[in-house]
Amino acid sequence: MDTIALLEKLIAFETVSAKSNLPLIDFVDEYLKSRGWTVDRIEDGEKAGLFCTLGPIASGGIILSAHSDVVPTDGQIWTKEAFQATRQDGRIYGRGATDMKGFLAAMLALAGRLKAEDLQAPLMFSISYDEEIGCVGMQNMIAYLPDHFKSAALCIVGEPTEMKVAIGHKGKSALRAVCTGQAGHSSLAPKFVNAVQVAAAFARELDVVQTRMADRGAHDEAYDIPYSTFHVGSITGGSALNIVPDRAEVLFEFRHLAADKPEDLLSSIDAAAAKALAGFKNGAGIEIEVFNSYPGFDAAPESVGVQRAFALAENAKPFKVAFGTEAGFFAQLGVPTVVCGPGSMSAQGHKPDEYIEESQLAACDDMLGRVLEALRLS
Repeated sequence: MDTIALLEKLIAFETVSAKSNLPLIDFVDEYLKSRGWTVDRIEDGEKAGLFCTLGPIASGGIILSAHSDVVPTDGQIWTKEAFQATRQDGRIYGRGATDMKGFLAAMLALAGRLKAEDLQAPLMFSISYDEEIGCVGMQNMIAYLPDHFKSAALCIVGEPTEMKVAIGHKGKSALRAVCTGQAGHSSLAPKFVNAVQVAAAFARELDVVQTRMADRGAHDEAYDIPYSTFHVGSITGGSALNIVPDRAEVLFEFRHLAADKPEDLLSSIDAAAAKALAGFKNGAGIEIEVFNSYPGFDAAPESVGVQRAFALAENAKPFKVAFGTEAGFFAQLGVPTVVCGPGSMSAQGHKPDEYIEESQLAACDDMLGRVLEALRLS
């Protein structure tokens, strides 16, 4: 099966995060094992991920990394079937075509045209789950990463970059602030602490922190937004108009540059909470919880791994992406890592009628062909 045929097969698996990815994983598992690959399967209820190897167990191999899940189509208006590939005018339409089943299909097509004896160093695949909800799958899988993966010479995370080599992205933490007050009758509202107002005060103080980061914090001009950012996504609270709410919840996040340590940003958040509470009498409280996070990623363009990626991609113009990936997990283990894959996240990712250009898949196949030659010559 070539890359396009494999992509058509992969799109048909409805691997949104709310559903199981096991049918897709079963297909990939059998596909690779039947071609002589060693496959380690990490089970997690109705989800699973794979670490796969072909060739000698040695240092100097190359990891290709993809996630199996896709974002949902709820609320989007599609003119084509979301989970049935449509090939039209040099494009393949379908959910996940760009993000990121196109790269996964190219990985599998590569696997279909080589044998273990072709390789002097191992080719390794990492195929994860639940990346779209905050790299949750990789957070669980990384503890089971085989030792030979950690000595790889390069990891290519195939998120859509239009086949350009990305050398960085921000890290992210998702947080919940539970704000408490005092319940009471709304006719006596001034006698009580309104938890929604506590939440609003906290959100205003986060804006102050954001302004300070923009004005005086670390900057990296390689990003569209060159500083660490804070974002409040949801404030909920209260049960009825005539009851002073005693609980409200703020869901918020920060996305940080490599120069800004998460622990320092958490200290800034604690200070913002204290300042917000100072405006209320006794009875107000704010409890903050980090419920998800993934690491940022920042590679030096002059490093050996990045220079090797430039050669494989035949593109030596590094840049940094706004979206998060699993690259930071591999980089934290000391594996030289880049992000490079077919398609455009900004133009096609997560959108209705998602598609990928066949020319992008061809460019990816060409790069992976050079990966194969590099492993043959290692």
